[in-house]
Amino acid sequence: MRVEARTKLSAVHGGESARIRQLVGGQFLMSRLAPLGFIPGARLRVIQNLGRGPLLVSVCDTRVALGRGEADKILVERVAEKDDGDGSSDPGRSS
Repeated sequence: MRVEARTKLSAVHGGESARIRQLVGGQFLMSRLAPLGFIPGARLRVIQNLGRGPLLVSVCDTRVALGRGEADKILVERVAEKDDGDGSSDPGRSS
């Protein structure tokens, strides 16, 4: 497994996995996201990120739609899985 530098969740492409490192929003954002599993150290997978509008994210076996502003306040480290041999991550799987 390879870990990359911190970035905003909104910059992670569909099909990629990441680990949450920090939430930089206020108390309201934290109180909304923590019960959904968005806590430092949690692993998530971006299901859909079209570059505009909301992101669809899977965290703790739950799909959550996040506004782009919310996703900008979640700092993550991208996590690349070990190569399975074909090197693809199937980003076109989003609906």
